[in-house]
Amino acid sequence: MTRVSLCVLVVGASLLPGCAGRSARSTSPYAPLSETERDPQEAQRLNDEAAKLMSSDPEKAEALLRRALTADLYHGPSHNNLGVLELSRGRLYEAASEFEWARKLMPGHPDPRLNLGIALERAGRVDEAIESYRAALEVYPGHLPSMQALARCQIRHARTDDATGAMLDDIAMRGDSEWRRWARTQRLRLGD
Repeated sequence: MTRVSLCVLVVGASLLPGCAGRSARSTSPYAPLSETERDPQEAQRLNDEAAKLMSSDPEKAEALLRRALTADLYHGPSHNNLGVLELSRGRLYEAASEFEWARKLMPGHPDPRLNLGIALERAGRVDEAIESYRAALEVYPGHLPSMQALARCQIRHARTDDATGAMLDDIAMRGDSEWRRWARTQRLRLGD
């Protein structure tokens, strides 16, 4: 092979995606970063800042969360909070997608599973919502918000089971005054 054709081969190979000669990073803000390029501390700082603004300035909170995910695509709390923003806007598919990310990245935390259940329930996917609420209780037994969501969903959609009464009893003991009143009323209706 001549020196010119070898040069063309090397230059041509460096232009192909995925070839060793490629040095430029992807321009996508969600392109996976190497372990050394990720900045989990910056992602956490931006997430914390966004959390304070979610109800008062959701647009700024979203921008901060997207910056957090640019700093570290694998920051579960940022995915969860972005999902909460999407859910508040009624964008159920986008919310569910973010909650799925968060669920995978936060295996021992109930919030992404609870939030996914809420999105699924709002989308009319009741059986999947119930499973998601149960998954939240599997990773965090006794998690009151998950218990409240599951019991409410089961009662609302006539899907009660043997555990519903016990959950209502627990909610009647540990919930705030509104939840306690609701749980006692529902417990009487169940008649166990």
